[in-house]
Amino acid sequence: MKGSIVTVKGEIQGEQLGFCHSHEHLFLADGQSAKINKALRIDDYDKTLEEVLHYQKIGGQSIVDAQPVGCGRMADFLHKVSERANVSIVASTGFHKMIFYPEDHWIRQMSEEELSELFISELQSGMYINSDTKLDERIKARAGIIKTAVDVDGMTIEYQKLFAAAARASIQTGAPIMSHSETRTGLEQIKFLNERGIASDYLIICHIDRSITDMAYQLEVAKTGVYMELDTIGRFKYHSDEQEAELIVKLIEAGYEDKILLGLDVTRERLKSYGGEIGLEYITKSFIPLMKKHGITDTMIHKFMVTNPSKAFARRK
Repeated sequence: MKGSIVTVKGEIQGEQLGFCHSHEHLFLADGQSAKINKALRIDDYDKTLEEVLHYQKIGGQSIVDAQPVGCGRMADFLHKVSERANVSIVASTGFHKMIFYPEDHWIRQMSEEELSELFISELQSGMYINSDTKLDERIKARAGIIKTAVDVDGMTIEYQKLFAAAARASIQTGAPIMSHSETRTGLEQIKFLNERGIASDYLIICHIDRSITDMAYQLEVAKTGVYMELDTIGRFKYHSDEQEAELIVKLIEAGYEDKILLGLDVTRERLKSYGGEIGLEYITKSFIPLMKKHGITDTMIHKFMVTNPSKAFARRK
């Protein structure tokens, strides 16, 4: 049974979440990620606050932030922005792709048990800050979900340890797992987590819309019962928004409208307050009107933006 949702300001009931972007990155500290891609540095409090305030002004009520512990997450800034903008933020513990961690990073040295205990403590007691190099200072604001990820090689031995730790933490706390997937790696992740006791109803698979030339993969994922996160909206190097809307229509026709979540997966280059291209307003101002042109009803859009997130990000009772 679904319970409450844990935000950085505390627990809320599902109906309090409101209009929700299900995958964003509001802050990302300068570090390993920015060395790989300079767009992966989002560290200006005032600029992010400006972006979130505008999102709130146009009707945004909540945001799921997908940056995990030890990988540039700025948990104290997430809490401050949430308070100042009056927007609920669901923060992440867990881990990202290993490419985003230096070779000497603490996450590579921890055992499965140590990792699970870390994730559990962030979900129950509060998040660490400045955690890229050490774990010695924390705030009371708690993480609400567990982020997991694989790279193109899929579930290697290293990732199996990390995913097993995430599964243990989810079982103990009831927190859902939101997993970054590369092309066609989602099914492998689902199978691994299902086998460790995580029901599909508590799994969110990200980025399944990166490649949509063949819909067979999306339908395979949908059949497992997980929540499907479509977050390649406005990312034209992958495909057009028209193709994205057509994919959503097909998923609705196949009966999966109750499992669709939407987000923008923003970077510095996509946030208007940082001089970027689209901003957090894009779904509301551009993509929702486009969905309507494709015959997607207000009732369906309400599911994607309100009803489905209220269920997907709730903990087990």
